[in-house]
Order: sequence, then C-alpha cells, then structure tokens
Amino acid sequence: MPPIPASARTTHWLWPLLLLLGCVTALIAWLIVALALGQQAGWMAVLVALESAFMLRLGTFRPGRARAWTAAVATAVVIVLAQWAIASAQIGAVMGMDVLASAVRMGPRLAWQLTSLANGGIDLACWAVGVVLAWFAAR
Repeated sequence: MPPIPASARTTHWLWPLLLLLGCVTALIAWLIVALALGQQAGWMAVLVALESAFMLRLGTFRPGRARAWTAAVATAVVIVLAQWAIASAQIGAVMGMDVLASAVRMGPRLAWQLTSLANGGIDLACWAVGVVLAWFAAR
C-alpha cells in the first residue's frame, strides 16, 4: 500500500497557546524555586529559554527570525514577570498578603529597587545567556 501523503498545510494556530502555557508554568516554577531556595535563582532563565524554544517548535511555528525573536521576547517577559513575582511574594509575606495582592499593589520603582538589590552579576549573566539561548535554540 502506498503511503498516504501528509497534509501540506499544518496548523499554525497552536503555538500561541503552547507558548502561553509554557511561560505561565515556567513563571510559577521559577517563583516556587526562588522562594524555596531563598534566592533569586537566575539560572532558571536558561530553562525558560529552552522551554520557550521547545513550545514554539511543538506548536509548529515556522523556523526563522520570527520564531527566534518570539522565543527571545517570551524569555525576557518571563524574566521580568518572575522578578516582579519574587519581589512581591517577599514583600507580601512581610505584610501578610498573598503574591497576587502584593503584585498588584507594588509599583515599578519598588520592584526595580528590590530586584536590583537582590540580583548579582551571575543572575544578570544568566538572564543574558537565557535570552541569547532562546534566540539560538528557536532558530
């Protein structure tokens, strides 16, 4: 029996959902790891980059610059949101609030101040490596 040819057109609507799922789970995992270890866990940016690239491939996003940019931007967004969530969780714990309530009330200046105080050079290097790795892994 001759093989049945696969459809020439694959569905490309699935990648945003998979990328959103991957980013949300990576954000939650980063928050849990950082709170459990008591530090910022900047090395999680590398795992976020790999997950972003994998989710875009899994969602049949076409290879190229668009997929690389999307993975790099998604990784950068998760880095920013993770730092915001970690800072708001630490401030919220002191004030008797949960993460979401303190994240909504915390301003960008306080988030920037807490993030700059808590992160060192290694964390910043891991963030940069994560964004660059997302670019190259998603090409």
